[in-house]
Amino acid sequence: MTPTAPDERPADLPEDNPFAAPSDLPFGLPPFDRVRTEHFAPAFEAGTAAHLAELDALLAADLPAAAFLDALESSGRLLARAEAVFWNLAGTDADDALRAVQAEFAPRLAAHHDAVRLDPRVVQRVRELHEDPPADLDDEARRLLGKLHDDAARSGALLDEAGAARLRELNAELSSLTTRFDVELLADTNDLAVLFTDAAELEGLPPADLARAEQAARARGEDGYLLALVLPTGQPVLEVLRRRASRERVHRASVSRGGRGGEHDTRALLQRIAALRAERARLLGFADHASWVVADETAGDVEAAVGMLRRLAPAALANARAEQEELTAVLLADGEQAPLRAWDWAHCSARLRRERLALDVDALRPWFELERVLVEGVFATASALYGLGFTERTDLPAYSPGVRVFEVAGPDGIAGLYLFDPYARETKRGGAWMSSFSDQSRLLGTAPVVVNCLNVARPAPGEPTLLTVDEVETLFHEFGHTLHGLLSDVRYPRFSGTSVPRDFVEFPSQVNEFWGFEPDVLARYARHHVTGEALPAGAVEGLRAARAHGQGAATLEYLAAALLDMAWHRLPAGALDGAAPEDVERFEEQALREAGVALEAVPPRYRSTYFHHVFGGGYSAGYYSYVWSEVLDADTVEWFHENGGLRRENGDRFRRTLLSRGGSVDPMQAYREFRGRDARIEPLLRRRGLDAA
Repeated sequence: MTPTAPDERPADLPEDNPFAAPSDLPFGLPPFDRVRTEHFAPAFEAGTAAHLAELDALLAADLPAAAFLDALESSGRLLARAEAVFWNLAGTDADDALRAVQAEFAPRLAAHHDAVRLDPRVVQRVRELHEDPPADLDDEARRLLGKLHDDAARSGALLDEAGAARLRELNAELSSLTTRFDVELLADTNDLAVLFTDAAELEGLPPADLARAEQAARARGEDGYLLALVLPTGQPVLEVLRRRASRERVHRASVSRGGRGGEHDTRALLQRIAALRAERARLLGFADHASWVVADETAGDVEAAVGMLRRLAPAALANARAEQEELTAVLLADGEQAPLRAWDWAHCSARLRRERLALDVDALRPWFELERVLVEGVFATASALYGLGFTERTDLPAYSPGVRVFEVAGPDGIAGLYLFDPYARETKRGGAWMSSFSDQSRLLGTAPVVVNCLNVARPAPGEPTLLTVDEVETLFHEFGHTLHGLLSDVRYPRFSGTSVPRDFVEFPSQVNEFWGFEPDVLARYARHHVTGEALPAGAVEGLRAARAHGQGAATLEYLAAALLDMAWHRLPAGALDGAAPEDVERFEEQALREAGVALEAVPPRYRSTYFHHVFGGGYSAGYYSYVWSEVLDADTVEWFHENGGLRRENGDRFRRTLLSRGGSVDPMQAYREFRGRDARIEPLLRRRGLDAA
């Protein structure tokens, strides 16, 4: 029987509003074919009112501890349904009408959640139970109680009336500002797509990509070839473009996003966001926003997080400088003038990789056809490790053309839905991610409905979708998050799937990356899309070596972004008073120089003005978590190798001790149970070639 959420009253919503009752589709899939933008505002109004009424009722009932926790976790289902769909569509399929709803309701919804979280009656009951927990609470309920108590303190529940009022103002304004940051960034990214009028300027671009660029230009009513920008600084197209002037145009467009003045400039926005976060941290008793964030992560304190980054920085910088010398020689041999510029790095690195490894990674794209990578690579690996099966459901609605729906089943009763949204479009933000429309919960009887979003260029009509090596890696990575959601087995929705500390959440996804390039897995899915031939054996070894190529620059650009994030969020309250937009560039330069990660030819993976993760997304003071998680990942990959690799027994152990438990246990305790000890950093140093340096 398909699990669904408990029935609820529609709370004054008309019956034709798709959020008025739980979806009757399999696994609670939202009825996307009935959802319209005009449904969200009344659903939010009714949902917030219903949530507050439920809160009043459960508090008036004077429930025993376990029943109180169950009722608290079960409340607000109508609002949760509407928000899950809305926030997913805001990132994947947002038009002007949806953005208008977002601008109006983002601060109102933030204020509502504050009102629930800071309700003094809830806080008092939680405090009483926390001080004297009943003996009949199980471990997961005790952990929930502890989290609710910590949340109350961290959320300002202990503030006086004036402090609480100011906190609500800060949270509402921050919600509005981060929404505006994303809106302006998306608009500027679209505006800055680079138009070339002569195909000769794009010498080196594969024919299929050239056709897509021409199609993109036509879609905008332009003659020529349009290259859209992806979210990070480094644009993949720079690897193949042979003309230096063309590479420079693309790079300068990328790094100018949000920082060129005009209506889409994000500098004043990000400064205000950083200033308000600093003020909020001080109000809550923390030295700065980073301290407030990291106190709730597995790192525990800012010095531990920053110390790990700084430990890696000198070796990364030394390796990048050595790579710079090699790449300068490639540039000169190509008849160009030194110095090596940021827009030359990827191109020269790709050339050196081809020469040194006798491998042109971009030439491997015919072996990485999307459907085969998905089915024979990603799905088959999940089946081998965890016993999962995938059946496409073309009878179920999706939220946009090109989004596919798969039913997922497993031998242990695991069941849910997986939505796959691979293609870029102008209404979709850049990057790649996993999200959920429904989370697994034994309390609610709900199943996971998760989505993976990529931004692969849509091929010309009749052409196959051929992935780059980076896109293959990204697909395996994001599916690692999906597994975390699909394999969840917890009681409370608070702990479901990826609801773990941010510096732990990337760990399962990074582990899943490594399977994509294991020889046994490659042999299954890396087949030429025309001939069916397997990837040549030499290419398999070359590909593994190629992924280790250029790790100095790759590590340095990541560290620069992570340390830049920390620099913004270690500012004390008042530090940005009187700041001007042009101060953003000066702040960046000083922060990178002081952190020892400044190298002009290797800019940060994200500059402040387009750093969605920290000024638009949920990773403020948390971008360090990728490499923090990679310490665990590298140590885990070593365990898999020591224990026979792709075996069901290994997958079951990883699922049982880590993936299924979400946030219901302490993550580091779970890791020690899995590994038998704490993680060691040495496997990561070896992986990134930093051990010798």
